[in-house]
Amino acid sequence: MDVQINWLAVVLATVSSMLVGAIWYAKPVFGKNWQKLVKLDDKKMQKGAAKAMGITVIVSLVTAFVLAHLTYLSYSFYDTSFMSAALTTAFWVWLGFTAARMITHDAFEQRNAKLTVMNVVHELVTILVMGLVIGWLQP
Repeated sequence: MDVQINWLAVVLATVSSMLVGAIWYAKPVFGKNWQKLVKLDDKKMQKGAAKAMGITVIVSLVTAFVLAHLTYLSYSFYDTSFMSAALTTAFWVWLGFTAARMITHDAFEQRNAKLTVMNVVHELVTILVMGLVIGWLQP
């Protein structure tokens, strides 16, 4: 089977990930609470910002590509719309790989449950928005 991927959708899904993160972790939204929970001050955050942003772009691009790939496979297998395949795939990928792994790591690291919930829900919103972009710009 030849998997078809819309590269514009992958790039825009990557951008959407960055936008969701910028809004989610903005100080008036969850940023202040997040900073307190992870014990980062503004100076320390600014010091590592460039590296963190570079890593985030690469990881978001990988996530968008994998989601586009899996969405096409799901769409080809099930009798559903491409948008439905994208959103359903995004949800199951989030639940099985992202949420489950984050919760496991946070439990062993004894992280604050509020931080775990904040980050896990952020990832759900992020991947669902990526799914919307990929579903909307089907190959």
